[in-house]
Amino acid sequence: MGHPHSRHRSFDDLVAEGAAVPTEGWDFSWFEGRDTVQGRDTIQEPATTSVRATTRVRATEARPSWGYAVSLAQKLAGATAALDLQTGGGEVLDFALGRAPKAPVLTVATEGWAPNLAKAAALLRSRGVAVVASPEPDPLPFADGAFDLVSSRHPVRAHWTEIARVLEPGGCYFAQHVGPHSVVELVEYFLGPQPEEVRNGRDPERERADAEAAGLEVVDLRAEELRMEFHDIAAVVHFLRKVIWMVPGFTVEAYESQLRSLHQRIQDEGPFVAHSTRHLIEARKLD
Repeated sequence: MGHPHSRHRSFDDLVAEGAAVPTEGWDFSWFEGRDTVQGRDTIQEPATTSVRATTRVRATEARPSWGYAVSLAQKLAGATAALDLQTGGGEVLDFALGRAPKAPVLTVATEGWAPNLAKAAALLRSRGVAVVASPEPDPLPFADGAFDLVSSRHPVRAHWTEIARVLEPGGCYFAQHVGPHSVVELVEYFLGPQPEEVRNGRDPERERADAEAAGLEVVDLRAEELRMEFHDIAAVVHFLRKVIWMVPGFTVEAYESQLRSLHQRIQDEGPFVAHSTRHLIEARKLD
């Protein structure tokens, strides 16, 4: 059966809740029934998300074993000039800088979406981080060899030639990427079967080859598949509004029929189960 706190709530009530939650930044604490501003508990990335027994869990996702944000803190401690690409609302970088024993002399972040840009600038100002507007497909607005560390968590895509260009010789790219066929169960529920080039578009071995072609040496590459559970239709609506590339052009109105069917399925059978894929990649620029 569905979650006891949402089983008796109407479809319209749950959809309205999912549609009302702000989507800026990468704070996912709402899914776990918390209203924290920065979502630091989720950024710490335990093996699985954890919540108090009194909270209403809307969705859960297992976390990668490597703990990206904590690992990034250690990388930042050894860097002199660091660049965080597609930083979102700055939450992960803020957490990592707070954990780092020593901060880089210079830290810069980029973001291309205006609401996230404003949120990141406000959050990271106290850390002395400059947040630069940089639309995702454009060349990076930095000089060659300007950074010894470039990082990114869940970039839309990795522009390897640009990453290699702004890294100094011996510099490091450290990132967690979304992998192939991530959350494909939910995507295909709404869009139907996807072609193989879409399902496998983020293959880690293909990214290794692209990184090496740009002049980087991949020194670590690890991949994991992680269980996700959506406990009510509010969580599905909010997720698809927030992670907009999953079902491009998603609106409640356009997909009302599928949403109603999925709502009933969750009510009758329990959480909708999907699987995310993530890979950790560390690469160094060749001298």
